[in-house]
Amino acid sequence: MAALTRCLLKTKPLGSLTGVQLTRAAGNWNKDWKPSPFPVTPEERAAAARKYGLRPEEYKPYPDDGLGYGDYPDVPLVSAESRDPYGNWDYPEHRRNFGEPIHADFEMYGLDRVNASQKLRFSPRQQALTFFAVMAGFMGIYFLLEDNKMHWPHLPKQYPQEGVVHYTFEPAE
Repeated sequence: MAALTRCLLKTKPLGSLTGVQLTRAAGNWNKDWKPSPFPVTPEERAAAARKYGLRPEEYKPYPDDGLGYGDYPDVPLVSAESRDPYGNWDYPEHRRNFGEPIHADFEMYGLDRVNASQKLRFSPRQQALTFFAVMAGFMGIYFLLEDNKMHWPHLPKQYPQEGVVHYTFEPAE
């Protein structure tokens, strides 16, 4: 940080932007929230469990399959829709408490998104068949009525007769 400060203060063209550049360098970046590497030893597992506020016996990380979850805990998938709507939540708009570990796909299971525990009313096959039936019906109606187009009645264009002046730019007499 000190080297960055010295570098920014030496440059004259920045002028008043020096403070802005220093603030950008001092903030949190995505790399600050990146999970640590996958825990291998029991000490690393205990430290990762403490980091996420879990007991060591209930801490289970995602498998190390190369997707990059690192030491993040594999918490059960419970959508916000499935939680108690009258609970005393720290964040009632998400139905979660402060410091609670969330699922890796948390943004997909909010109150305005997918409900993981809800059974669908219609199967995906029924949904697809209904969609294609409606589209085929509209296409059939279109091709059936393609030859019988309706037009508003209109007169042919009215062109002036030879020698008749319809307008003029001379001043009126």
